[in-house]
Amino acid sequence: MVCLLGVFAKLGGMLLLGPLALLLALITWQVVTDGPLVDADERLSRALVEPDQASELLSDLGNVQVAVPVLVIALAYAAWHGRARGLDRWWLPPAAGAGAMVLVPALVAPLKEWTDRPGTPAVPPAAGYYPSGHTATAVVAYGAAALLLLPLLRSAAVRRALVVLCALLVLGASYGLVRRGYHWPLDVAASWCLGAMLLIGVSLLAGRAGGRVSRSSRRRSAGTPSPRSGPS
Repeated sequence: MVCLLGVFAKLGGMLLLGPLALLLALITWQVVTDGPLVDADERLSRALVEPDQASELLSDLGNVQVAVPVLVIALAYAAWHGRARGLDRWWLPPAAGAGAMVLVPALVAPLKEWTDRPGTPAVPPAAGYYPSGHTATAVVAYGAAALLLLPLLRSAAVRRALVVLCALLVLGASYGLVRRGYHWPLDVAASWCLGAMLLIGVSLLAGRAGGRVSRSSRRRSAGTPSPRSGPS
């Protein structure tokens, strides 16, 4: 039954990749062609923008200096926990999380260069605001940290609290960026799509690590002599 649930979860993630990619392509197309969705986006921004200290602090949740250390801690703990349990591929989940984070600037920077979207009136005249790198950083850093830690938590209440906390951090950063005027709403929405696609990849790769214990660990736990320790 557990195996079947795992298969369904993987299939669900793979099925979501298509719609997310299409939505990202649609938003990008509208931004590049200055389509009607951009007009609605600019009207929404004018209604939401009101720079203040609270929005500034919330937008900082997407800073690399804030979000990435959280992910690094989760990567280290997941690696230590998996190796301590003797899992065959204990390195795969943390490697997937780290790889997703590395892909954020690798994907966001070319999109910024290509779309060359100007910023809101609340920021100095410049271009390259689409998509939001801060939002993508928050989505991947906090989301990947949650994905890595969830399987290690025994309490359902703690797991729910972790998911809620992750969602609040991402939504807080997204709201702060729009409220402060650092980004248009579509910049943030596009990064949600991009970040979600990367998180699906993390989930699929982390799931391949499985729960199998390595042979050497099984031998040690069974009391079988090892070359280092000799007879037990």
